[in-house]
Amino acid sequence: MKRFAVLLLALALFGCSEANHSGTGPNGEKIYRLAVIPKGTTHEFWKSVHYGAEQAAKEIGNVEIVWRGPQLENDRKGQISVVQNFIGSVDGMVLAPLDSQALVSPVSQVVDQGIPVLIFDSGLNDTSKIVSYVATDNYKGGALAARRMGEILNGEGDVILLRYNEGSESTQQREEGFLETLKEEFPNINILSSDQYAGTTPQSSLSKAKQMLDTFKNEVDGIFAVCEPNAAGTLQALKDLNLTGKVKLVAFDPNAELVAGLSNDSVHGIVLQDPVAMGYKSVKNLIAHMQGEEVEQRIDTGEFVATPENKDEERMQELLHPPQFGE
Repeated sequence: MKRFAVLLLALALFGCSEANHSGTGPNGEKIYRLAVIPKGTTHEFWKSVHYGAEQAAKEIGNVEIVWRGPQLENDRKGQISVVQNFIGSVDGMVLAPLDSQALVSPVSQVVDQGIPVLIFDSGLNDTSKIVSYVATDNYKGGALAARRMGEILNGEGDVILLRYNEGSESTQQREEGFLETLKEEFPNINILSSDQYAGTTPQSSLSKAKQMLDTFKNEVDGIFAVCEPNAAGTLQALKDLNLTGKVKLVAFDPNAELVAGLSNDSVHGIVLQDPVAMGYKSVKNLIAHMQGEEVEQRIDTGEFVATPENKDEERMQELLHPPQFGE
């Protein structure tokens, strides 16, 4: 009975130590426990964000990263639950909201409990309570995609825009940047379709891309897919329908197949972000804020375009093959 009581006491103490986010290092310094919450946990982009966040924590020295998020990027309830479950167990939060409106109230709840929140990757409709917003200029990224499409089509032709997921602020900005830039700078390029959502997985994107390509197979000259899972599904659809090369593909974010496509005439441009810098700068700036420093309200991590012509340049190689956490 005595042993059982001791065991219960040990378990209780262990549970308390897990729930208590306060802590000190070997030299008495405070350990900051940060929740880093991506939109999802499966796509390669987030693994590179995770790498950058951990690099920042390692450099600072007294930071613990708790990485947790929904598996799928359309799981609003799942991400809201993750956010709310961190209340009382972390010192700060870094969040990529998968819905710009649905996460406003949960973020407010977190901040009202004294936990500072920094937003990254994709914006929030209400920014009044956040520390900062660290992200690509996604409108500019969409504009870069439009200019690449205009270049490879010599300023004329018919194209399809495949949207991503309703509520995603980052991809909405890319879509708007693409459409408005084509309209302003390439008046002889016609938009065949711009209102179809391909969804958050390569599988859903494959199905939607096949549907759209079949509908416009005798007209379409180019297609823009606004994020990596969409582009992956679209590339597979082009392969399945024997349209690679004939229909020009501009993608947003790389994976191994898309990068290979730059060398075999199946991918004609990839708009690139810097996910490592995004994770790194998010953690660095949140800690700076928590230590009383002023930080900028908007921090741009840059946007680039890889093409078959420049893909072997050093900077392009770094962005086409960013390190990932766990490698």
